Amino acid sequence: AVSALRCPDGRSECPSNATCCVTPDGAWGCCPMPQASCCEDKVHCCPHATTCDLAHGRCLSPHGDIPLSTKFPAWKSQWRAPAPLRQVTCPDGRSACPDGATCCQLPSAQYGCCPLQNAVCCPDHVHCCPQGYTCDPQGGTCLQGGVRLPWLSKTPARGRGGDVKCDDETSCPDGNTCCRLSSGAWGCCPLEQAVCCPDHVHCCPQGYTCDPEGGTCLQGEVRLPWLSKTPARGRGGDVKCDDKMSCPDGNTCCQLSSGAWGCCP
Repeated sequence: AVSALRCPDGRSECPSNATCCVTPDGAWGCCPMPQASCCEDKVHCCPHATTCDLAHGRCLSPHGDIPLSTKFPAWKSQWRAPAPLRQVTCPDGRSACPDGATCCQLPSAQYGCCPLQNAVCCPDHVHCCPQGYTCDPQGGTCLQGGVRLPWLSKTPARGRGGDVKCDDETSCPDGNTCCRLSSGAWGCCPLEQAVCCPDHVHCCPQGYTCDPEGGTCLQGEVRLPWLSKTPARGRGGDVKCDDKMSCPDGNTCCQLSSGAWGCCP
């Protein structure tokens, strides 16, 4: 699962790239950006290094003003030691989604991946919604109280397999995306076919754009916390073609005209 940020009460958590802020009822909420400024009204928040202007509903900075953001509820802590990046294995045992995604069945009865953690799989077997929202098939949206967000489409799950090759020397776990770090080395984004952000530190799900000012991923009106990359690892061992066949490290599996696997050096 995507790592979480523990709030000061020790019982609440927010996504790792969010900020814990107290809500009007005294509970903890999550501002969807890192190191955010919690506004005095305990409802809104602003990006790091900006100040809240509640009278005008804006976040102020020398570089310009942006609208205030709203918080969403924190969840009950399930504090655990950091775990290595891994795939989410789907219920069929044969398909997998990137870490931080949710397995949902497609119309074909095969599994697809919703690019959100603990997502709601819509009854149409095509779309999905963030946790806590309900699917509105008539409006094509996700509903939570008076909040209406565009729903998301799923992508096909992939067979469980080997690493993602960045170059001849480095690779990322299966279901990750290779992105360059600020050092010029390769890093791993824990999402498949992710968008690598220009800061060379963060990444976003496929179909989203990086919002460096807000520290979020944008798709229409949907705003998600962006993810941080981890360093890629040195490649070792053979390249797996399928469950039975493999090629030497540094090679590429290519199917021959006979249908068998061949190795391209």
